[in-house]
Order: sequence, then C-alpha cells, then structure tokens
Amino acid sequence: MRKIIAAIFLIAAVVSCVSIDCPVQNKVETLFALKTPAGNADTMGIDSLTVWTHRVYYKDNKRDTTLINRLCGAKTEFAIPTSHTLTEDSLFTLLKDTLGHEWRDTICISKEDFPHFESVDCQATYFHQITGVKTTHNGIDSITIQNREVNYESREHFFLYLKANR
Repeated sequence: MRKIIAAIFLIAAVVSCVSIDCPVQNKVETLFALKTPAGNADTMGIDSLTVWTHRVYYKDNKRDTTLINRLCGAKTEFAIPTSHTLTEDSLFTLLKDTLGHEWRDTICISKEDFPHFESVDCQATYFHQITGVKTTHNGIDSITIQNREVNYESREHFFLYLKANR
C-alpha cells in the first residue's frame, strides 16, 4: 500500500513540475537608433518626432495608427511594432522644431514573416527577416539596416541618420 501511495505522489510531483515557458515580454519590434551624420548618437535636441502608419483592418479600409506621438528630448532610439500581415510596412514620420518648421518623410520596410511557435498555450507570434528599406529625404538623410532578424531580442535594427541642417 505504501508503494502505491509513493508511486502516486511521485507521478503527481513529476506532472506538477511541467511548466510552459511562454515569453512574458513577447513584443516583436524594430529598434531604430538615431545617428548624426558623423555616426554618433543623435539626441534630437529640441526637435519632436511623430510616427504613424496605416493598418489594414477591413478590405480597402485603411486607418491611421499613431505609433509615437511627439517624441522629444534626449531620446537616441525608439521601437516600432512590426506587422505580421503585410510584406512591407510603411511608416510616416513628422519631425518638428521649435520654430515651427516641419519635415515629413516615409520609411518603407520590406520583410518576410515567419510564424514562431512556443507552445499551444502561448499566443501566436511572428518573427521577421528584413529584406530592404527605403526612405524619402526631407528630414531624414539616410537609413541603414544593422540587423535583419526581428524577434524577441532588443537589438538595433536600423540606424536612422537625420539631416544636420533640418
């Protein structure tokens, strides 16, 4: 009888030790680092940055979504969530200074999406492979890809060079 009770407790202990390792912070975002033309971290000074995008909800019905609203001060980087339904994300930027000058640019990020599976008990996630990036050049001088793999890791994916004489 003791052996049966011990076996039951042993089985219960083994079963109770099974855990599901769903990531707590499972955001998949691209990280942009602001750079000066010399390659140093750009703190934007007194400028403010707003970033928005179109998200497709229904057939032929696009709605704007503000991703960053008036980022200012000593920020040297910012993160943008990545879509998992589009092969290209279009980001619209508005850079302002305190004198009322504005520069609008568009950043287009081409990518491939890959479903990522942790467990049936975890929510669905997509990882991405960046295949290209292009931008207009009103307030942005250039943009370069630093890391093509977009997953849970917080690594700089893009260096964003703003024009010195915006």
